[in-house]
Amino acid sequence: MPAKKEKKGCGCASIPISLILVLFGAGYWGFMQRDTLLAHLNISQFLPNNQPSQQQPTPSNPQPPTPTNLTPTPSPSASVATSPVEPSPTETPTPNPQASSLPTTPKPSPSPQTPWQKKEIRGIYLSRYQATNNATEKMIRERVRYYRDQGINTIIHGVWGNGCTMYPSQVMQKTFGYNSCPNEFQDQWLEWLIDEAHKQGMEVHAYFEKGIKIDKNSPIFDRAIAQRWIVPGVDKTYEGIDHYLLDVELPEVATFFKQILVEFVQKYPTIDAVQWDDYLGYHADLPGKVDRTIHLTNFVQQMIADMKQANPAVSFDLCHHNPYWSKRYFAADWKNWNIDRAFIQTYNDDNFKQELDYAENYAGVAISDQQLYRLKELVNNSKIKSILVFPSSGKPEEAAASIKNFTSINQ
Repeated sequence: MPAKKEKKGCGCASIPISLILVLFGAGYWGFMQRDTLLAHLNISQFLPNNQPSQQQPTPSNPQPPTPTNLTPTPSPSASVATSPVEPSPTETPTPNPQASSLPTTPKPSPSPQTPWQKKEIRGIYLSRYQATNNATEKMIRERVRYYRDQGINTIIHGVWGNGCTMYPSQVMQKTFGYNSCPNEFQDQWLEWLIDEAHKQGMEVHAYFEKGIKIDKNSPIFDRAIAQRWIVPGVDKTYEGIDHYLLDVELPEVATFFKQILVEFVQKYPTIDAVQWDDYLGYHADLPGKVDRTIHLTNFVQQMIADMKQANPAVSFDLCHHNPYWSKRYFAADWKNWNIDRAFIQTYNDDNFKQELDYAENYAGVAISDQQLYRLKELVNNSKIKSILVFPSSGKPEEAAASIKNFTSINQ
């Protein structure tokens, strides 16, 4: 038999043409889907640097990273409806997405203020004698906290009265040869009082008690008589008390008061206010029937101007009779004094309603501790901005406790 001949070539001619077409189509599809295949096979790291792969959106990474070497184009304001994940409009990316934020305890909502707490000033007067008997720093600070606990936010404390200061004063020393009233007190008592009050969110107003009036017990009485500083006659505004008025028309008297006030607001720069009362006035029944209104107005205007120049942060307040009564019977035309705040005295119960009409138009009202039964009416009157209580009984601690009882019951 002749030897079998070996077939030469690849044998392609024997492959069916249909198979060839299938293989060709598969190769073409693979070429077109190469990036997707590479991403799934995680072999993109073997690609040349000039052939970056395009990462496609996935459920864990819904948005592809933005190339840093391209200038971003403005995105349309309308969101794409086919976006796989809608980002929250309030969500802010954090630099460390793995760190979970600690749970926060919601802050309790502040309790609504009572009508009493809404009053701008809830004040109590403390006589200048409250600082006597060498009250210690501990005692003074505890006293401030006590008044705060009774709902008081302002202490109106006497610092002057009967012609002398209740603090060391160089003006007193220079003028009279001694630096204060002959009462026992520690030099820093007012500094402690102001400091503690401010720590407790309270204010301290310096009360210039008795203003320009003195009596025979004043340490400057003899000097005032000798130098003719006294207006002729006796002021009998209040039954059983004889007062003598220092004549502020005299330049040396006016200068003395101006220097006292300027020294005070410089010595105690954090005091919140100074307050004078109806003792800053000349009673109409003084002999001679002299109208001192203009002279008193000029004096007070200049005193306030000097004080403001020395310390503009301090408020100059007045607690006086209503403006008509003040001008008619005390030569005190205080509406033209350039004061900061006026509180209307309503100590006379017979005229309470009429005085209240005035008080609604000014900074507030002053009542005595004998009128605490009127607190409900005053507290619930939104036109009364502030309420000051004068303890006429001389027992401010008891008055403050009564204030708390009345305001707690009547809310």
